[in-house]
Amino acid sequence: MQDSQTYHYQVMARAIEAVDQLGPKASLEDLAREIGMSPAHFQRLFTSWTGVSPKRYQQYLTLGHAKALLSDHFTTLDTALATGLSGGGRLHDLFLRWEAMSPGDYAKGGEDLPIYWGWFDSPFGEALGMGTDKGICGIGFGAVHGQDHSVADLKSRWPNARYEENPEKLRNWTETAFGLQQVGEVPLYLIGTPLQIKVWEALMRIPSGQVTTYSELAGAIGKPRAVRAVGTAVGRNPISYLIPCHRALRKSGGLGGYHWGLPVKRALLAWEGVRADENRA
Repeated sequence: MQDSQTYHYQVMARAIEAVDQLGPKASLEDLAREIGMSPAHFQRLFTSWTGVSPKRYQQYLTLGHAKALLSDHFTTLDTALATGLSGGGRLHDLFLRWEAMSPGDYAKGGEDLPIYWGWFDSPFGEALGMGTDKGICGIGFGAVHGQDHSVADLKSRWPNARYEENPEKLRNWTETAFGLQQVGEVPLYLIGTPLQIKVWEALMRIPSGQVTTYSELAGAIGKPRAVRAVGTAVGRNPISYLIPCHRALRKSGGLGGYHWGLPVKRALLAWEGVRADENRA
């Protein structure tokens, strides 16, 4: 990544965090002071990255926005299911292809599977990437729990794998995932139980800027009574952002939980909401 891009991503991560922490009543001057910039410079940089002003972005971070998403941008997964899912199809604004580990290999805890990992810049803070030779198998964020905890968290999913810190092995895939370059398809390697993989497949059908509910997900995979199990599978999704578990909300419009912290979930929904509204305008 170029130095200027790294700098802008770091500034944007801090800015989004400041917008979230200071709340909707924070002024432009308050936010700029928090970032250490003049109000005019901060406004220009923020608007160039998000597409809207800091004040407008604050509105996307509220609970009211989540409720509005359910009202206006709710996805009926039955329709998505009817269209089928192609491994080479275009999913939520990224070219993704995926395959899943066999249940037998999963039961062995990823025994002897080489998994590479590293930290990368993203607009939502430092992102932890993990992947095999077949594709990305994990994306997490370190803002809430810290780097060491986040690495240990993802490693615990596949305790018998062989881990190697090697960000260069994953750089092209991860930077494409976050929109910094285009190197073709981003391959995913799903490592989970058969139920989890069904839920994650359904999540990948939710378009950017739209949301669904846990009960809708349960119905979409043919297990309408298994809402609790589906919610657990959503929470165990190891590939955050690319498998968009942040797009699953409660029926009430509440955000529900998010493994990497609700500030990250709000930031992801707001980021996508801005772009979706721009496209609809």
